[in-house]
Amino acid sequence: MVDSPSTPTRQRPSTVTISSYLLYLFLACQVISLIITLSTIGKTRDVLRDAYAGSSADGAEQVADFFFAFGLGSAILVLLLAVVLGVLAIFNNQGRNGARITTWIVGGIMVCCTGGTLLSGAAGGFNTGGSGSGDMPSPEEVQRRLDEALPSWITPVSLLLGVVSLLALLAALILLALPKSNEFFRKPAAAWEPPTPGASYPAYPQASGQPGYPQASDQPGYPSTPGQPSSGEPAYPSTPGQASGPEQPTAPPANPSSSDRPDDTPPTDRPDTTPPSTS
Repeated sequence: MVDSPSTPTRQRPSTVTISSYLLYLFLACQVISLIITLSTIGKTRDVLRDAYAGSSADGAEQVADFFFAFGLGSAILVLLLAVVLGVLAIFNNQGRNGARITTWIVGGIMVCCTGGTLLSGAAGGFNTGGSGSGDMPSPEEVQRRLDEALPSWITPVSLLLGVVSLLALLAALILLALPKSNEFFRKPAAAWEPPTPGASYPAYPQASGQPGYPQASDQPGYPSTPGQPSSGEPAYPSTPGQASGPEQPTAPPANPSSSDRPDDTPPTDRPDTTPPSTS
């Protein structure tokens, strides 16, 4: 719907603006997390290969490659979803209600992923699902090797980025659900405009098979009555079968003059019908 000139312009509330900034912050945190992952994923794979090098379990040599592919794929997927949220923030600023609903859906998925990653990192330790029996290294042993190989700032920085990302995303989703945000995303009602003098009115839609009404400029004028002077307006035609304007007989003069009286003398040119005399 196109807003008419009389429709008041919708003012974007601060709740929507702050929500968009928080989504941008979430995207920035995921970009930093991906950079950290790319800088440490190679060394993490080397540590895992060394830890499982002497194990005799089935598939133990592929553990390092599996965690390498899983960690890299997860970081890229999270970054792509964060980019989607950043694009949705732009449409949220424009008042698109569909973008707000999509933000809630994607944001809910990201809250679960980010929260799960935080719980896994806060638990401490590299959990491979094994108990360290036999020649398999224990999770504590693997985590100790990772801590020795990786910089000491990796773990606290990763936890900090996860906490900031989770809080920013939760706050952004809550701000989009506030009453002020609901009013902004609601479609405005069309305002009534008074007719402008001299403006042409649009034609009413016609049903299929029905002729439209002719415009005033297309209507032909009615023929004028014979013998009646035109006064600038069209005259109505006479009814069929009825004489149009018969002349009324004139009344005789009240005192006719001698010249108007009929002559009693028979005309001289009338033939004589008297029989001839026999005498």
